[in-house]
Amino acid sequence: MNAITRFPTVRLRLTEIELCAWIGQAAPGDVLVYHRGFLALNITAQNTCLGEREKTELARMARRAFLASETGLVHLVQRRHGPEDYSYLAVARPKPRHARAALSSLLLAEVA
Repeated sequence: MNAITRFPTVRLRLTEIELCAWIGQAAPGDVLVYHRGFLALNITAQNTCLGEREKTELARMARRAFLASETGLVHLVQRRHGPEDYSYLAVARPKPRHARAALSSLLLAEVA
């Protein structure tokens, strides 16, 4: 999955664990679409089509993606498709020398 030429028209559903698994096995340059929609609204809005459980999981997954970015494991980028319609992408970075420790931290860290 080194290049994305076409984005799906439906929202992707991905769990925090699936995101972590992808980060652990991704080669540099691999791309994962981890959400499609408007992340901030999908997590907090009352009128979203997501239930409370799905919103909670989406928020956890988004925080985990941010932590992976802060740890240097991925770049996070967005692609705008239209009003309130974005693809949220994680692009795998080369694994740092301390990748094993960083990945362990990513998988075990408490997300507040």
